[in-house]
Amino acid sequence: MNLSNLKPAEGSVNRDGKRLGRGQGSGKGGTAARGHKGAKSRSGYSKKIGFEGGQMPLQRRVPKFGFTNINRKEYQGINLSKLQELVDKKVVKDTITLETLVENRLARKNDLVKILGGGELKASLKISVHKFTATAKAAIEAAGGEAISL
Repeated sequence: MNLSNLKPAEGSVNRDGKRLGRGQGSGKGGTAARGHKGAKSRSGYSKKIGFEGGQMPLQRRVPKFGFTNINRKEYQGINLSKLQELVDKKVVKDTITLETLVENRLARKNDLVKILGGGELKASLKISVHKFTATAKAAIEAAGGEAISL
C-alpha cells in the first residue's frame, strides 16, 4: 500500500443531502431553503404545464386558425411503381390484396388504401383495395389487369 492506491473505505463517501426543516441548529431550519412566502414555499405546490408566471401563456397568445373536418377519411397512398417493384422482386404474381400490402409493409392493417397513378405498371395484376385514382385505374386496365374497389 502506498499513496497512489489509497482510497476511502467502502460506503464512507457520498453522504445523503442535508436534511431540511429539522430545526434552527441544522442550518436548514425555519424556511427549509424555500425562501420567504410565495406559492413555491407552500406544501403541495405544483406548477401547471405551460404556466409562464402569470404572463399570457403561448397556447393562449397564438390565434386559432383553420378548420378540421371530423368526417375526413385518410387514405394510405401507394403508387403503381411500388406495386411493379413487388412484381419485379417476385413477391406477388397476379393478385394484390390488402393483406399482401400489409405483409410487405406498404400499409397497416386498419388503413384505408388508395392506389395512385405514379410510375408505370407493366404486369397484369388483379388489385383489390379501397380506392383508385382515375389514372391508376386506367393504367391497371391498360396493362391487362383488374381494379376492384372494396
